[in-house]
Parts: sequence; structure tokens; C-alpha cells
Amino acid sequence: MKLIVGLGNPGKAYVNNRHNLGFRCIDHFARVHHISVKKRRAKAKAGMGEVAETSVLLAKPQTYMNLSGESVVLLVRQFGVPLEDLVVICDDLDLPLGKVRIRQRGGAAGHKGVQSIIAALGSREFPRIRVGIGRPDGDEVSYVLSDFTPEEKGVVKEAVATVSDALYSILSEDIVAAMDKYN
Repeated sequence: MKLIVGLGNPGKAYVNNRHNLGFRCIDHFARVHHISVKKRRAKAKAGMGEVAETSVLLAKPQTYMNLSGESVVLLVRQFGVPLEDLVVICDDLDLPLGKVRIRQRGGAAGHKGVQSIIAALGSREFPRIRVGIGRPDGDEVSYVLSDFTPEEKGVVKEAVATVSDALYSILSEDIVAAMDKYN
């Protein structure tokens, strides 16, 4: 089983925020593959299905971004998922808007949600897909909690579709093939 976790903040006020890009990617992938992500499990909204002959558990932690690790560690333990079969999707200030970057492992790069997951798991050895939101000139907190502008929405829609394609590549081939195609 692969556990695919999109990071974001729960609640209607955050739905279209830059920081909720991980949730948007999970929602898109779930729609494409007809998986309902509504069941409450391990402090997350989750749904199970099969994609590319692989069992998948899609999850959106409901702990708020900075405590994402609380949910992820529970899901990993509850379902016995090896860390190489965990994929975390998050926004990234250091990538240009819409740029997708896949990594097999790595640090948090200042992302508090990823930092929480690393701390909870006690490891940095899990794949992640980072989606660029660009870096603001001003306050980063206000920026990540703001909505995308109308001009940015097309780029974001394409990036979300690319993440969905990359996830399919990870499931049908492997992460190295996905990195070769999408990085």
C-alpha cells in the first residue's frame, strides 16, 4: 500500500490558500481515480482505492499544517506503511509558481508541515512532491495563507494536474521514473 498525504489546513477559510496546495492535489487525484476522501482516520480525512494495480490510501491531515506529523505517524503505524511507500505533497516557497519537484528524501526546507512529519517519524527518508508557490517580497505567513490571484489560477490548475500525473507514474512505474519525467 502507498500512503499519499497532501498537506494543508482544514476549514473553509483555508480552502483556496497557497498553503493548501497539497489538499488540492489530493482532491484532484481522488476525483480522477474515483476515490472518496471523506472518512475520518488518524486525525485525517482519508480514502482508500486502487490505482495502477496498487492499493492507495489518500489522506489530508486535519491537524493544521504545523502539526501534520501527528496524523501522518498515526497513519503510517495504523497501516504499517514503510516510509519509502509514503508520499507527501506540499507547497514550496523556494520553487517558482507551478514548478513541481519530486524527491526521494530530504529535509524540511523551512516547511513547518514537513518539519512536523520528520519530527514525528524520526526520519527524513520518505518521498515528497513539492509544488512551487513562489516567494513573496513581504510577509511569508500572510502570503501562504492568502488565495491565489486570478492570474495564477491557470498555472496552479496545470501544476495540480501534473502532480496527479506524477503520482500515477510513481504508482505504475516507480519514483525514479517519475523524477526523470517530471523534475
